Amino acid sequence: MTLQIDVLVDPAFRGWENLVEDACNAILSQLAVHNAGLTVVLTDDEKLRKYNREFAGEDHSTDVLSFPSGEPDPETDLPYLGDILIAVPTAEKQAVQKGHPLSEELSLLTIHGVLHLLGYDHHTADAKSRMWSQQALALQSLGIKDIGAVNS
Repeated sequence: MTLQIDVLVDPAFRGWENLVEDACNAILSQLAVHNAGLTVVLTDDEKLRKYNREFAGEDHSTDVLSFPSGEPDPETDLPYLGDILIAVPTAEKQAVQKGHPLSEELSLLTIHGVLHLLGYDHHTADAKSRMWSQQALALQSLGIKDIGAVNS
């Protein structure tokens, strides 16, 4: 089993690396993904607004963006799932609004992003139900109760 999880963090948001890695491991293990790589970036609202505008045509920040790859990592030759960007300030606001710790919101957004990299979406009621079910199971494995879905 080889998982390569890279967590890149803007200096203002250091300290969440292990939590993000644990959330990635929880959902990947749950879905029996054992050989893969991915990158998670914890950053600010402005960077997510920029990428959201550039890649989704929406000129506003968002909580999480996923960029699936499907190509092998040239350094490890592992299947590279892609990149996830999380806006920590937005995550913090959402955690306050929902009444739970930022750590739980970051776990949720990480799991949500990984599911998108693996092809899950929430465009139909059935797809949303499958995705939300996987999120809830992964969160539960981390000791987190159902904290609700992401705003995406």
